[in-house]
Amino acid sequence: MKYARKQMEPGIVVLEMTGRFVMGADCQMMNSEIEECLLRNETRCILDLTAVDHIDSAAVGQIVKAYSKLKKSGGSLKLAGVNGMVERVLKMTQVHRVIPIFPTAADAAKAFAGN
Repeated sequence: MKYARKQMEPGIVVLEMTGRFVMGADCQMMNSEIEECLLRNETRCILDLTAVDHIDSAAVGQIVKAYSKLKKSGGSLKLAGVNGMVERVLKMTQVHRVIPIFPTAADAAKAFAGN
């Protein structure tokens, strides 16, 4: 998996992911990135999964773990661009009932306005 870290608005970080998001290095990278955000006191994060075409159970667990860490720090995690196989997996595991999903990162950023 490849990713790019972007600052969408002050205090909102977007991680744009590309390719397969699976167990191992991908999960470790995401965990490190969330830890880095917390160290910088950036607690509003968006995972843009538009270009992710495969996800496994370890990645689903990592997403939930990131959500939990951010929530405990007074922040929030939102998902954007979920489609195809990734959407089916997140719905099958009921993640969509816990972590809000938006069509685009811009839509997710607007949702932070109330936070």
